[in-house]
Amino acid sequence: MRVFASGLLAVASTLSGAAQQFGPGENLAPYIPTPQAVVEKMLQAGHIKPDDVVYDLGAGDGRIIITAAKEYGVKAVGIEIQKDLVEKTRERIKELALEDKVTVVHDSFLHADLSPATVVTMYLLTSSNDRLRPILEKALKPGTRVVSNQFPVKGWRPIAIAHLKPGTMEYTIYVYEMGKTK
Repeated sequence: MRVFASGLLAVASTLSGAAQQFGPGENLAPYIPTPQAVVEKMLQAGHIKPDDVVYDLGAGDGRIIITAAKEYGVKAVGIEIQKDLVEKTRERIKELALEDKVTVVHDSFLHADLSPATVVTMYLLTSSNDRLRPILEKALKPGTRVVSNQFPVKGWRPIAIAHLKPGTMEYTIYVYEMGKTK
């Protein structure tokens, strides 16, 4: 675990050096917290295994990465562009004593190294997914699962689609597997 924690610190320090200067159009979606029932369904649909590394793009308050670590015991990295959300999430990670499993970095996922991920979660707009698609195709290894809440990745064929209605709103979760998107 210490090796991972020091690796996370290296990732965080590398990313945070470049993270302070964001260009126009780098914030790809508004902050809308994902309901906890949807978080759990996303992780379930992504077939999370103990050796996975979950990356959440637009981590917000960290609920996906925290749930992934607590419920599945995996290592998780959140990438969030809003500094106040990063700080709050870091405090929550510390309160829960999850520093050895979870980290959140202040950066734009348009520039972050996503290659360590075996599962990527996101709740972005379709237009944001369009911008992100070539980055994911280049960075992710075959077999990596991409789980998108509400918005499909145009041009990719999902391996699974899940629906749920935890309250008044219905959610659709799209699951893709790199190497099987066409």
